[in-house]
Amino acid sequence: MLRSYRVLAYSLASLASVNAALADPPKPPAVSPARPKQVVLISFDAAREVSQWQRSRALAKRTGAHFTYFLSCVFLLSPETRQEYTGPGKAAGKSNVGFGASKEDVADRLEQVRLAAAEGHDIGSHACGHFDGKAWSKADWLTEFASVRRIFENAYAINGIPEPADWRDFAHHALVGFRAPYLSADKALYEALPQAGFQYDASGVSNGPTVPPTLNSTTRFALPLIPEGPKAKPVVAMDYNLYVRHSDGTEKPAMAGEFTERAYQAFRAAFDAEYNGKRRPLELGFHFTLMNGGAYWDTLDRFASEVCVRADVECISFRDYVARQRAGQAQATVGG
Repeated sequence: MLRSYRVLAYSLASLASVNAALADPPKPPAVSPARPKQVVLISFDAAREVSQWQRSRALAKRTGAHFTYFLSCVFLLSPETRQEYTGPGKAAGKSNVGFGASKEDVADRLEQVRLAAAEGHDIGSHACGHFDGKAWSKADWLTEFASVRRIFENAYAINGIPEPADWRDFAHHALVGFRAPYLSADKALYEALPQAGFQYDASGVSNGPTVPPTLNSTTRFALPLIPEGPKAKPVVAMDYNLYVRHSDGTEKPAMAGEFTERAYQAFRAAFDAEYNGKRRPLELGFHFTLMNGGAYWDTLDRFASEVCVRADVECISFRDYVARQRAGQAQATVGG
């Protein structure tokens, strides 16, 4: 009886081994698909004050961010050389935002441009005289863009400043992006941009963060409307629009702390919504002007110091975003 039990036990064990061998292998634990990094695109319009160039570059070094500077080319002309610029339909030497303060001021700004570019930042164009081009023709825009490139490439020579040996080559290829003054874009602008050698435009406004489309060979970025304030009313994610919202466009430096906190909460909520959601690029726009006692630059400093340092966040320039997208599209095409 004992021997029969042992044989039965052995047979059952052998059968279990065979069944185990024939059974489906255990499934590996489920792995969540890798999420793309959250992209943040931070830009500056006009790019005049040398001190703000220095401050922004220092912030970038602390946080690992790369910014886009939309430079108004009249700031590369001094009072003595302002006649070098003539806007469409305007007299020579006219500008809505003035010119460089002096030859020395222009030289200092050019040095900041060179340093920023060497550090990996994107130098874009904000046109020249900051005129509203909504009624301009394609020919008008092409005239303005010709002034942009001529003044940028020849800035040292125009102002009688010793020119670095590598400037011409850099300047000839640097300007690949554009943002229209007042964000005033029209059909004629988009017809002129590719002919003038621009790869992207950042003049749009959208209902919220969106993936920028490429139309007629121009990638079109848009500053998003984001909820802001106690009633969460939408506002363009740009310091000037917050300045108008908060203080009707008049300086109230005594309330800088309150405005800084409101702006920060709006930017951070917009970031968190994308970071925890679809992870579409988030665009934030600034000017070099310190509005409301510098409230919005203080907001930028806090925001960038918190989010740009994250391993799964990239604060990159428009130029680099476009380069990545186009490289990916080219690879997909080559790969079939």
